[in-house]
Amino acid sequence: MPQLTDTDHTDRADHAIPEPATPDHAIPDLDPDLDPAFPAAAPRADGPAAAGDTWMSPAEYGASRAALWSGACVLVTDPDGRVLVQTVDYRPDRLLPGGAVDAGEAPSAAAAREVYEELGIRDHYPRGLVVDWIPADTPGFEPEMRFPGEILHVFDGGTWDAERIAAIRLPAQEITGVHFAEPADLPGLMHPGDARRALSALRARIDGGGPALLEDGRPTVPGALDRLGALRTRRVPQRGGWWEGPAPEASVVHDRASWLFAPDGRVLVLIARATGAARLPDLTPDLVTSAPELLGHLREADGVRIRSAARLHALGPVGDPAHVRLLATPEQVRDLCDWGPAAADQLDAVHAARVRLALPRPPRRPSTELPAEGLTW
Repeated sequence: MPQLTDTDHTDRADHAIPEPATPDHAIPDLDPDLDPAFPAAAPRADGPAAAGDTWMSPAEYGASRAALWSGACVLVTDPDGRVLVQTVDYRPDRLLPGGAVDAGEAPSAAAAREVYEELGIRDHYPRGLVVDWIPADTPGFEPEMRFPGEILHVFDGGTWDAERIAAIRLPAQEITGVHFAEPADLPGLMHPGDARRALSALRARIDGGGPALLEDGRPTVPGALDRLGALRTRRVPQRGGWWEGPAPEASVVHDRASWLFAPDGRVLVLIARATGAARLPDLTPDLVTSAPELLGHLREADGVRIRSAARLHALGPVGDPAHVRLLATPEQVRDLCDWGPAAADQLDAVHAARVRLALPRPPRRPSTELPAEGLTW
């Protein structure tokens, strides 16, 4: 069943089109008083409607409009990019914090109220991530509920640090627990529509292109991250500490990946077609770059991961059909990966290299899929 957290809401034949009498560029003046094709409009009289009458009274118009429920919830992540979900006492699957919008209440106000009632955290959430239309025939609603369909808003709750997480206080009933889940685990924890919506909201937040419109949790205009299913499988942890400069001699090297900058300051990232996993590219023959500069390395218990930076001048045709090439900001790359606390130090080194390459700091915007045939800057 889709998002519900308030017990009150849970317990034609074809016809030929005649040619225009005049060319498109020579439309004559039409006087409704003279042309019988445009009779003057008159107020509808009381009594039976005349044949072809399309006027409606206010009551008739109001009755003709679709009635829908309205809901609001909030997407919150921790510093590791995991999503806050709640356990509730009235259904087995997990939910984002949120619930029904009360009569006359703005959705953003409902989101703030629900988070305060459910988690004890007082804040406001003005930034919308997605607006989802949930159809009336969605499985899971009991017939006596007469579910008419719902418009559900997901707002951005941001990233909560350890202090704010420790401040969570649960109510005496309804919410029985909270935890932070790996994005790829959401489909196993949530109702399918709720999981689709949460992942779409997370991708919309990473892209930073403004609220996305969904229908039953699916974007009406999918972006690259949606099309590729980013975050649908568990991220590979790369949580070693960041060290600038070369790795110690005799270190076991797990990989040598590069931050490759396009002229707009964004970097190349690869998304696996089979899994949606993101990774930085290796220096391969299809990539034409400036001389790479060593940035540093991630030092893990069993080896190191070496990172360099370079300016990207051209892309040849795709040499690895298993991956799709995207341009994204360094922060977006971090959001797609699991790098732990040392991610901030690595990003500082990346931006320092960008400055040395005299490239701009890119604003967050939707990631761009690059053509398979390649391109030159």
